[in-house]
Amino acid sequence: MKVLVLGGTGFIGLPAAQALVRKGHTVYSLARSEAKETTLAAEEIIPISGDVSSDAWIPLVATLDVIIETVTASPESSRSVFERVEAAARALRPPGSPPLSYIYTSGTWVHGDSRTTTVTDTTPILTPAKLVAWRPAMEQLVVSSTVLNGIVIRPSLLYGRSASIFGMLFKAAAEGKVSWPGTPGGRYAVVHADDLAELYVLCAEKASVVGGKIFDGANSVTESVDDLLEKLVRVSGAKGPYEYREPADAFEEAITTTTLLRPYLANALLGWTPKKQGFVDGLEMYYVAWQASL
Repeated sequence: MKVLVLGGTGFIGLPAAQALVRKGHTVYSLARSEAKETTLAAEEIIPISGDVSSDAWIPLVATLDVIIETVTASPESSRSVFERVEAAARALRPPGSPPLSYIYTSGTWVHGDSRTTTVTDTTPILTPAKLVAWRPAMEQLVVSSTVLNGIVIRPSLLYGRSASIFGMLFKAAAEGKVSWPGTPGGRYAVVHADDLAELYVLCAEKASVVGGKIFDGANSVTESVDDLLEKLVRVSGAKGPYEYREPADAFEEAITTTTLLRPYLANALLGWTPKKQGFVDGLEMYYVAWQASL
């Protein structure tokens, strides 16, 4: 396959692009600097100079099999990129071509916060976290497209490597105090970056049979935030005890989201099963990996 990863130098996009390369696919990604171009080229990913707002990548739409979008973070940018791909597909793809598959990256915060109700991939979205309240409409725009073969992946909180959002928590611990937004008793749906990358590969390779589907990308078991913070105090050598604090903004409010998530669809349709050690169980290793990534 020929695959374009939008956001292919980021925490989600780069592992996905690397995994696709390992499977033998031709992978392109945008690069906004010479340094990023070098990073991509070293991974056998073909760099394209520019960003999503440029036209540099648009001609590729004529011959691509899949576009994976991992970069947009606002309703305006998400819709703009999607509509540009639709327009390019109409204009550039030869008559009779298979629909271009478009994998959009959402997130499990759309399920909202609940410490009593378990949700799955196919649970209706009723009360998304405020920060991502716009995403369900974007998801539906993608999967209902009559031009593209739309698929949605909702990553949960990512761990491993440079730690993504959890890097802020690790940084606080390294500075001597484990302080985190929330209240006791919360639980996180999580997934390792490498396991998530494998989900993107499976969706791309089987896109023709899973078009229109929305997949939650998460481990099968949620993890206790209390256990995470308590163990981090020990692992990091920070001064205990850990403490919770009030969220400072909408982003930190989203971080407090408890989602009792039991995903099943990716396993049932794609055979996807996360393999990495859990976040709390492997915390020593993941904390050291974060330190090494700085």
